[in-house]
Amino acid sequence: MEASTLLWLLYTALASCLLYKLFFYGKARRPPGPVPLPLLGNILELQGEPHHALARLAETHGPIMSLRLGTTSAIVASSAAAARDVLQRYDHILAARSVTDAGRALGNHEHSVIWLPGSSPLWKRLRAVCTNHLFSARGLDATRAVREEKVRELVHCLRGHAAGGGPVDVGRVVFSCVLNLVSNALFSEDVADLSSDRAQELEMLVRDTVEEVTKPNLSDLFPVLSKFDLQGRRRRTAGLIGRFYDFFDPIIARRLNPGSGGGEKKEDFLDVLLQLHSVDQLSLQTIKSFLLDLFAAGTDTNAITVEWTMAELLRHPAVMSKVRAELWDALGSKPHPDESDIGRLPYLRAVVMESMRLHPPSPMLMPHEAMADGAEVGGFAVPGGTKVIVNLWAIMRDPASWSEPGAFVPERFGGADQVDFVAKDRLEFMPFGAGRRACPGTPMATRVVTLILASMLHAFEWRLPEGMQPGDVDVRDRFGTSLNMVTPLKAVPVPVTTRP
Repeated sequence: MEASTLLWLLYTALASCLLYKLFFYGKARRPPGPVPLPLLGNILELQGEPHHALARLAETHGPIMSLRLGTTSAIVASSAAAARDVLQRYDHILAARSVTDAGRALGNHEHSVIWLPGSSPLWKRLRAVCTNHLFSARGLDATRAVREEKVRELVHCLRGHAAGGGPVDVGRVVFSCVLNLVSNALFSEDVADLSSDRAQELEMLVRDTVEEVTKPNLSDLFPVLSKFDLQGRRRRTAGLIGRFYDFFDPIIARRLNPGSGGGEKKEDFLDVLLQLHSVDQLSLQTIKSFLLDLFAAGTDTNAITVEWTMAELLRHPAVMSKVRAELWDALGSKPHPDESDIGRLPYLRAVVMESMRLHPPSPMLMPHEAMADGAEVGGFAVPGGTKVIVNLWAIMRDPASWSEPGAFVPERFGGADQVDFVAKDRLEFMPFGAGRRACPGTPMATRVVTLILASMLHAFEWRLPEGMQPGDVDVRDRFGTSLNMVTPLKAVPVPVTTRP
């Protein structure tokens, strides 16, 4: 046989092997999913609320699913086992964020702990600062008194509403309380009177900023269009972020200029950040961006969790009665619960956990992105640059993990085999995420939510507006970075005059 023939046969064999790997082996390693349309991908199949749509698709295509979102590739994890691969086993590769185009406004993604990749030295520094100073046991104990004070101000405000005898917008009044609670933890100042328009203005600023960054955007589906900002999302986000920076600027200026009357050290979190600025470890823009991250994350999600929990309690009067009986047994005639009482309220804790299971503050965790090849989810390869979505809402309603997954049953969180808020090995329940990008504010959030609920339920009996029955409470949700109620909860607080 001639040498040229041998070379031709060898070339054909190598080419065939390569083609097989590209077209057959590659497809075998790719997660199943709906067939994408040219150019649009699977966009048309995501009708309605995204977390619901992805859960429906997962019922057909499995808990690990591939999608095309315009020209972007994505993998969706809808089971605890798949989430474990994303958030724990391969989190060193999947710890980058899929940054939205709006998130790049004013270069914010280069300073934000939300958007920075998990491998970034700046991300590690910011994470360590908030973990060690703001959310550590010592840091939380240092700010405990102010949290209790702000919650008592909430109760006082509700007494004013109760005097009128009408219903209150539960989410709105709680949001106002949480605004001041968070602002005092960060920089020792109230930012709004609980009954003022200022509180509503800041609430809308927080929610508008979050929604603008996370709304569907052509620039994210087709990155080639991002330079045109066709829907104006980056422009509007820049304006909203600028308003936050304008809000923080005078607060920071007073600390940096002793002559202005506000330069005394308060030994709060802002002082810690400014000390790092003084030694060139943090820029002022990074500090403002970091404050924005903490302010937005710490207000909206806590207020919404209280609102959802109150909605479920009003829908389930027997559970409400059991919670109030527990409060009476633990507190007796004590006028206000303190954080030290929280450990004696295990049933209220279970109620909060069950509410967060059904209505997680973030129904889909902020999308991750593979920084390189090498990660696998359920045995399927995740190429570098792929967006990875964890559908937390679907995981915490998975029939494979939960009996009667759509039912509100706080008792499932009792007993010896008790699940914690902080996800470790059991990712069936992880309302705050898991792995290196889990929410660092979990210790504060659980204290705040439980204390607010205990105070509201101890001081008042809560009734539905006239003509409403428990089954009339609307528990439909609306997607966002936080899971909002379609119909905001309104209820009537009636001051408790006698204890059972």
